[in-house]
Amino acid sequence: MAKPKKPDNRPSWDDYFMEITELVSRRSTCLRRQVGAVIVKGKRILTTGYNGAPSGLKHCSEVGCLREKLNIPSGERQELCRASHAEQNAIIQAAQHGVRINEATIYSTHFPCVTCAKMIINAGIKKIIYQQGYPDQLSKELLQEARIELIKMTPAKLTLAADEPKESG
Repeated sequence: MAKPKKPDNRPSWDDYFMEITELVSRRSTCLRRQVGAVIVKGKRILTTGYNGAPSGLKHCSEVGCLREKLNIPSGERQELCRASHAEQNAIIQAAQHGVRINEATIYSTHFPCVTCAKMIINAGIKKIIYQQGYPDQLSKELLQEARIELIKMTPAKLTLAADEPKESG
């Protein structure tokens, strides 16, 4: 019996998880950038996170952005931000629910800042797959020293069968 043919529009695992990460980022309440993170192990989603104010507190969209008001460049003075980062929230979600994330992969829409990098290292995450850069050289240095695998990707855009042109005939 012939093996069934894989549909041409089926995404790779990396594209699949990165597209979910992009969807998660749409929950962000940050006024500067929307970031999503998904922690995966064994092709299974363990947790997700997006950047936003801590649970129960007013969102930046409600109270404004202090860093924006003070004209602070991206990647600097993060302690003035009221939001937690997507990677932090994904790791915290794992801790809250007793989910082991050591040896996992984290997918993120952006390269992690130095604070997130330290949390990723201490959580035992072994691989980071991200789309966009972030201006934080120390983060990159720490992750390389910790031998965390870093992969920058641009996910393939899917063409659904319904979107494909019809053949005439």
